[in-house]
Amino acid sequence: MSKILIIGGSALGPKAAARARRRDPKAEITIIDRGDIFSYAGCGMPFYIGGEIRDIKNLFSTSYGVPRDENYFKKFKNINLIGRTEAVKINRHEKTVTVKNLSTGEYRDLPYDKLVLGVGAFPAIPPIEGINLQGVFRLYNLKDAEAIKKKIDEGANRVVIVGGGLIGLEVCGALLHRKCRVTILEMMERLAPSILDTDMALILEKYLKDKGVIFRLGSRVMKILDDGSGNVSAVQTFTGDSYPADLVLLAVGVKPNINLAKNAGLEIGSTGAIAVDEFLRTNDPDIYAGGDCVENYDIVSSRKVYLPLGSTANKHGRIIGDNITGGESRFQGIVGTVAFKVLELNIGKTGLTENEAKKIGFDTVTAVTPRTDCSDYYPNSQLIVIKLIADRLTSRLLGCQIIGMGEAIKRIDIVATCLKFKGTVKDLVDIDLGYAPPYSTAIDAIAHSANVIQNKIEGLAHGIPVEELKRKMKNNEDFVILDVRSRKEVEAIRFEDLRAINIPLDELRERLHELDKTKEIIIICETSVRAYEAERILRGSGFRDIRFLDGSLTTWFSKYQ
Repeated sequence: MSKILIIGGSALGPKAAARARRRDPKAEITIIDRGDIFSYAGCGMPFYIGGEIRDIKNLFSTSYGVPRDENYFKKFKNINLIGRTEAVKINRHEKTVTVKNLSTGEYRDLPYDKLVLGVGAFPAIPPIEGINLQGVFRLYNLKDAEAIKKKIDEGANRVVIVGGGLIGLEVCGALLHRKCRVTILEMMERLAPSILDTDMALILEKYLKDKGVIFRLGSRVMKILDDGSGNVSAVQTFTGDSYPADLVLLAVGVKPNINLAKNAGLEIGSTGAIAVDEFLRTNDPDIYAGGDCVENYDIVSSRKVYLPLGSTANKHGRIIGDNITGGESRFQGIVGTVAFKVLELNIGKTGLTENEAKKIGFDTVTAVTPRTDCSDYYPNSQLIVIKLIADRLTSRLLGCQIIGMGEAIKRIDIVATCLKFKGTVKDLVDIDLGYAPPYSTAIDAIAHSANVIQNKIEGLAHGIPVEELKRKMKNNEDFVILDVRSRKEVEAIRFEDLRAINIPLDELRERLHELDKTKEIIIICETSVRAYEAERILRGSGFRDIRFLDGSLTTWFSKYQ
């Protein structure tokens, strides 16, 4: 009878154990974990804090209401789950793991034929004075979520979030739902720096600003201040600014838990996480690892990356469950797909950002296209802004970011599928997507974005990013801003710049003589559709130095208010 020992009872461990049990009814399967809550939905914690999920038990219970505790695993799965137990040492030659009972302090050795490491990651703890004060939290497990919610229930209202990444932003949305006053301190120059490029981050930042969120970019925390009784009172940055706080959340990322593996002589990869092969084996053929403690192969960049996600951990678990019971399942890699929500704003990313692609060496071409998620005449259609990134030389898709109130994640998943199979812009255009007015436009928003990229590659369209136009305006360069919207639209929302002139698109052909062919002309409209039409008119009339603003005024002003 095969002995399978799994360290970690959160996501990967239970998934691997359940899959192994289905494949081998006779195996002796044991899971050990430091905690006393198992197989819980950690990604649901922000929604529990925000009140959308009322009962925390829902996060560690089955869809039919049974808590996933020791009894559940024994009765339903015939899996031995031992809580409050820490793995201290892997004895590879003896094929045992020394464990410590955290309740009694007792040590013992557990044997294995196959060992699985699903030990996850732990929160990065910055060297900040005052991080141990009452009211300073991390969001690592359900007990952290309960403590944060309890603090808010007791009246904590002024919240400072240190870190503007995925966790910080999700919790920000939850706290806004609870009517808290939120300040985000992010040391990088934009929010969600590993997920969004600057032009897309500007849309998110505008949305949060309109919701009352204070955020400070390029801001490093120096210390957390004490109110004199051991409770947090404020957060101070290196610039000397101070932000009052009843509650502080440290959300500066996580680090892979590698100590157990490293001490056992297992290989650590270039990313600092455990190295595994395509079968998710370590350099010891009887030890497998997956989830947040391992690095992954990135299909788009052909590099090793560290990107801890619950979805990946569950995929790893199934593959490991196959392979520890005689299978040969391979994990082919990731494309880096991330999705999250802040209040009503949907945000998704897959593949490389433009910044990442350029650093790797790709000659990027991008399209920023605002579109409705379904036919604009259909009730409740909503806007989404798509940024698509491709390689100019090969037309290969490299990545996508989408922000909007509408159905963004459906389109992210479409692009993720293309990235998995190394698809091109033309492949994305040609996909036979479902169409009906409640679900999409006749040419879906994502296909429209791909068409814009194709036009740019073929030299028919020439865009200018938002940040470049801002820089040209700040430097007071000599160029013309041609606004081709109707007079009514201009009166409603005016582009305030002395270089801006308004010639509606339907009058452009008759008024070409009003434009100077020797000057650079940057065209704006509502969403870039008319601006592109105007570019073709101007180029057909002998104008050469012409570009349109990518995303036009939808991205410039941002309609998410």
